[in-house]
Amino acid sequence: MRYVSPTGWIERARARAESLVPETQEGFGRASLAWQAKAVAASLVAPVVASCSTMSLRILIIISFFTFLWLAEYVSSKVIRAGIIGPIAIGIIYGKPLANILERTWQETFLYLGYIGLILIIFEGGLTARMDLLKANFSLSVCAAATGVILPIAFSYLLLYLGYGYGAVESFIIGAALSATSLGTTFAVISGASKSVDLSQTRVGAVLVSAAVIDDVTGLVMSSVIHDLGDLAGDSSVNLGWLIGRPILASALMAILTPVLSKWVLAPFFRKFIERRFAKFDHISNIVLMILVLCAFISIAAYAGTSILFGAFLAGSFLTYLPSKHPEGPFVVLSREEGENQKHKSPTFVHTFEAYCLDFQKFVLEPLFFASIGFAIPFLDLWTGSAIWHGVVYTLLMLLSKFFVGVWIPIWAAVKRPRKPEEEKAIQREKEAEADGGENGNANGNGPPRPNIRRVQSTVKGIDTPTQAAGGGSWPGLLLGAAMVARGEIGLLIVEIGYNNTPYVTSAGFLTAIWAILLNTIIGPIVVGIVVSYRGDSIGKGAWGLVPGPQADLEETRHQNGE
Repeated sequence: MRYVSPTGWIERARARAESLVPETQEGFGRASLAWQAKAVAASLVAPVVASCSTMSLRILIIISFFTFLWLAEYVSSKVIRAGIIGPIAIGIIYGKPLANILERTWQETFLYLGYIGLILIIFEGGLTARMDLLKANFSLSVCAAATGVILPIAFSYLLLYLGYGYGAVESFIIGAALSATSLGTTFAVISGASKSVDLSQTRVGAVLVSAAVIDDVTGLVMSSVIHDLGDLAGDSSVNLGWLIGRPILASALMAILTPVLSKWVLAPFFRKFIERRFAKFDHISNIVLMILVLCAFISIAAYAGTSILFGAFLAGSFLTYLPSKHPEGPFVVLSREEGENQKHKSPTFVHTFEAYCLDFQKFVLEPLFFASIGFAIPFLDLWTGSAIWHGVVYTLLMLLSKFFVGVWIPIWAAVKRPRKPEEEKAIQREKEAEADGGENGNANGNGPPRPNIRRVQSTVKGIDTPTQAAGGGSWPGLLLGAAMVARGEIGLLIVEIGYNNTPYVTSAGFLTAIWAILLNTIIGPIVVGIVVSYRGDSIGKGAWGLVPGPQADLEETRHQNGE
């Protein structure tokens, strides 16, 4: 019903009442005008009541939608140890796939809000990522990511092309969709899997984040190629080399230029001219800078032709590196309260995000993102005999293809023993001393003595032999493989592009891919939750577990000084 303001309703009632006055019986008409006005008002009140009832119904539907989102997330996290499953199920029920309770416009609105939630999830992942761990394990992450891309495509050709008789291009598109890893699901899983162990601060968590980012960029490159496969079929003038090379080149340039410009240009400028002034405004200045940096990186990524999710991760990583790491720096604090209460200190960007964004992201935007995945699943079309058995068999093969990624952990542990936390702590101090040389006095010889790394390494006890190291990598390897299983939004995006924009993907192949994406997105987080629940503490204390960061050095220094 078209909305009419209260003034419009009054004017309409008056006009209708006056039109009912008989011209030949003006006196009688005026005498009965009050009665006629009441009748007209009654006829006009009915639509108003109906409109209010419709509005109330819509409000109740939205309230019930969010209520069930939160309840489903809580129940699924407690029962099956995977909180993302509940919102996906609610999205299927309330969305177009099943009951279609939400109006189409609301589903579109929640889709965009959910995508904002996805961006914030990945931005938070960049803020909390340990750059030292990412750099130290980059080679291992590349091997893991390459395995996670190559094996799904290879297994897809074996089963879909040779077994099911699908076309070669169709098998490639479906395999490309299943080679992706959902960044949003990965960050959501590692942040909520355990209350006692922060997986983002572990060595295996750093490998997982790096591999997932590489897989995501690779998946978005493939989606760009697949999007234009239809054009390639009918237009020979399309430059295939540039089509494939542009997102790869853009991603590589952003990955290289961001740390280079940060280290040599932007970070020194910020630390010298801006950092001290930020302490006066606490969270306000942090919020403004976070918004500007996030929007800038997203815009650059979009115009360059790479993934805006990659841009969001780089934005968070950039802000983490920007402030000085010197113990007297404004952003070096042990708690948010210290940054807020001391005039010469400022809360970190992570503190600001936690104070102003985290609750809204966690309870509104993040559930909407996973519900939007449910909106896109053609639930009723999945329940045919051939679709079920094709999809289930393919799901099992895709599970294995990602679980194989975890094999790299024990292999790497056997070939190259990872450093123990004591070694990592000493090396971290050494790197910080070199990075802040002029600031902390080491360059002039009047600062605190640098730790003797060789002495620390010689006193380390624990996993020293390749055999012991390999044995300690079994559970971290299983955790890595399980966390890479979820395909989520990236897989759905690629297969939907292939189905809607190219003539290659058939409805049977589309449903097979949907089955695999859906079940993998459900099974992966469940396995992660089980592994972390039973082996989380041992993983955190092992060679692939928690590594002391800069805050540990700060706490030790202040403890020694009696602060």
